[in-house]
Order: sequence, then C-alpha cells, then structure tokens
Amino acid sequence: MNLFFAGHQEKYAVEQTLLTLFPQERPVYPDTPPGGDNELVLSFSRGSQWCTARAVLRRGGKTYVRQCRVAAAELPAEDPVVSTRLTRRTLQRAFYLAAVDCLGTEPPWGMLSGVRPVKLPTRAMEAGASPRQAEAMLRDQYRVSPLRRQLAMDCAQASLAVKRDLKPQEISLYVGIPFCPTRCAYCSFISASGSANRLIPDYLDALLAEIDAAGAAARRAGKTVRSVYLGGGTPTTLEAPQLAELLDRLRRAFQLAPGTECTVEAGRPDTITREKLIAIREGGGNRISVNPQTMSDPVLAAIGRSHRAQDIRRAYALARETGVGAVNMDLIAGLPADTPAGFRRTVEEVLAMAPENITVHTLALKKGARLRQEETPLPSGTDVAAMLDFAWAALRQAGYLPYYLYRQKFMSGSFENVGWCKPGFVNVYNICMMEELHTVLSLGAGGVTKLVEGGVVRRLANPKYPQEYLRNMGAIQAEKAAFSW
Repeated sequence: MNLFFAGHQEKYAVEQTLLTLFPQERPVYPDTPPGGDNELVLSFSRGSQWCTARAVLRRGGKTYVRQCRVAAAELPAEDPVVSTRLTRRTLQRAFYLAAVDCLGTEPPWGMLSGVRPVKLPTRAMEAGASPRQAEAMLRDQYRVSPLRRQLAMDCAQASLAVKRDLKPQEISLYVGIPFCPTRCAYCSFISASGSANRLIPDYLDALLAEIDAAGAAARRAGKTVRSVYLGGGTPTTLEAPQLAELLDRLRRAFQLAPGTECTVEAGRPDTITREKLIAIREGGGNRISVNPQTMSDPVLAAIGRSHRAQDIRRAYALARETGVGAVNMDLIAGLPADTPAGFRRTVEEVLAMAPENITVHTLALKKGARLRQEETPLPSGTDVAAMLDFAWAALRQAGYLPYYLYRQKFMSGSFENVGWCKPGFVNVYNICMMEELHTVLSLGAGGVTKLVEGGVVRRLANPKYPQEYLRNMGAIQAEKAAFSW
C-alpha cells in the first residue's frame, strides 16, 4: 500500500497498524503525489485548541475518510514522550477507523498491535484501576473484542498474582540448546540440525563454562533463581548423561530458591526416552513440554516432522510413568493440511490425556520459516478462528484457565498464543519472561538477557548461532563473570 504522510513521520506506528489490518500489504513510500488506488494519506494538523489526525484511505475504487482529534493541551511541548504517544495513538485510530469502514469488520484485538497486550490492564490495575475499569480501557480506547478482553483480564490477574509472590532478589534463568533432529517447516528459531549436531559436545563444554561464570556473578550479587527454562531448539536432543551433567551444573552454580520451577522443553517426541526423562527428574526438572502441535499424521508430515501421533502418545505415557512432573503440550492452529474438524480432534485427544498445561499457538509465518518461503497453502483466517473458538470453549469447560499470552508478527488472523493451565499449575517462567516482571538471565547461543530494573528493560544478546557462540566464548565468559546487576 502506498503511504503518504503530512505533518508527522510516524512510520513505525502506521506500519504496525497496516500489518494488523492488511497483512498481505507492505508499506511503499512513492515519490509521486497521492491520487491513485490502494493508498493511505494520513495527516496531522495542530490548532490552538485541537490537534487532528485525518485518514483518507483509497482502496478498491472507493474512498474512506475518518478524523480523530485530541485536545492541544494534552500534547505538552515540555513532555515530548506523552505528546508523541498521544499523537501516535490519534493517528493510528484515524487509520484504523477508515480501514474498518473499508474492511467491514474489526480484528479481534482491535487497535492493539503490540506483542504484550496483557501489560495494559496489568499496569492500569497496578495504578489503582479496578478490573472493570481496566477492561473498559481495552474496550473504549483500543476496541478489543469481548472474548479477547476476557482473555487479557484473566492473564493480567495471573500476572499480578505471580508478581506479588516474587522476592526482590529473585531472577529467572533461560538456558538455550539450539539443536533439533530436523527443522519443522514453520520454525524460524535459531537451531542446528542433522550433521550440525556434531557440535553438541563442544557446545555443552562452552555452555557449562558460561554457567559457572554467570552463577558466580549471581551469587556475589545475592541473586536466587525462581524459575529455570531449558529451551531451544530441542534440549532433549542431548543424550541422558549430557542432560544430567547440565542440570547438575546449574544446581551447583546458582543459588536456587525453595521450590524452584524447572522446565525442560522435551518438545519433539522423537527425542524422548525413558533414560532422558529420568535424568531430567533426578536433575531437578519438574515440568516438561511434550509438544504434538497436532495429533494428525498427515499434518505432521506436512510440517516436516519425522514422527507420528503414536510417538506422541508413547512419549506422554513415558512422562507419566517416570514421574517427571507437570506436562505441557503445545498445539498450533492454522498448520498446513489441517482443518477445523482435524484441529478439534487434536484438542479433544490432548484434553483426554489431561496434561497440566496446554499452550494453543496460532501459526505465525516468520521470515526464516520454510512455509513462508514456499508459500504453502494454509487454512483461512475464518478456519483458524473456528479452531481457536473451539479450543477456548473446550479448555474452559475442562477446567483450564488462561494464564499468559503473547502475539507475533505475521500471525494468522491477527490472533494470539495462549498458555492454559489447570488450577495451581501456572508456569512462573512464562509469565515473568513475557510480562517482564523481573530479570531473566539467558545463557547459550541465541539467549537474550532481559535486565529489569525499576520498570526499565535492558537487553544483552549472546551470539545467535552455535559456531558463533563457540568462537566468542572467551568474551562471553568474561562478560558473565563481570556481570553487574
């Protein structure tokens, strides 16, 4: 879509709104003057009493015009942060309303385009708003649909409960294992597979050294670890002795808080063995993920997985037999070759297994994913909505509660990813990481540390790729040893 601005240069905010409302369009800034089709002219004018945003959207031979205004007194020159925020919101609203006139429908999250919609009601309630007032803000200011408002409010209450329970000295810990047996078609994560897995022994040695350096720094600073998350990749690509060594080193290097939550992404059932599950349990792991994504063999084949639904059933049974703790199972709505009826069968079978956590993702076509590169046919936005509607109703009926959520770019239907749990099985790490409640120290390739200090978040990134990580281990260890909190 051609974009023309007057009186402002809020490119990023407008482009995010464009991505939400017209996901197939990309921003173009032509040198020619406006007057064609498939274009937006978005202006901002300042008067003595009112400042006005005006959107003129031309699409399909029709023109849609909307105006929104804000009192000039609300845009104080002495507070550029507030002024910029309100200017941006007013411009987005004008564009949004014109687009809704054009489309004839509103997206489920209304004007919200960010990754963390739960932050809005959480902050409002922390500032003294009642739950009713926080929900009204989502309705009136951001035009969020009733179902998404309920979802955001449920997750906000879960976030506030976890925050009240956290101690000032507590942090969370992420450990990245960027290896998988094969790469799934939807995956864009940094991970190595196949022959690249020969790097695992050297990688593990380097990771253990980083753990020692970071653990010593954390102890000096008086930090204790509230939650641990081994992610990837697929950590269970490691062999049982390697998992045991890694978990043992974490316990010895860091001061763990009483009842520390420790999650291991077992993810791919074709990497799960009895020996590995026992090593996780004995190493302090008390939560794992066995991630089917789907229980349909044709859909598993379409996304490039080498296992079948029966392997998922076997892996889940092993997890229960070995007593490894709580189990999470990930599902993805919108996978190729799937249908609403097929997704319904997946949800019903997973609910029958009764894991403590079920995470329902919406397919997001990220740049590095093979599905996006190959332009594979996918279920429509209407079908994905039907999948999610069924999952929500079935999960609530089965007694599961939503406790965290986030959104991504290029997500089918502009929906969301939601973690559901049985009462008493909230995953603390997921909430702390997504809602940025406290510092998350990240180790390993691709890890991004989030230092949370007084509501300000600073990010420190490790190299993305295993080879890069190994080449820079000296500097990484030195950085962790000198880490300042």
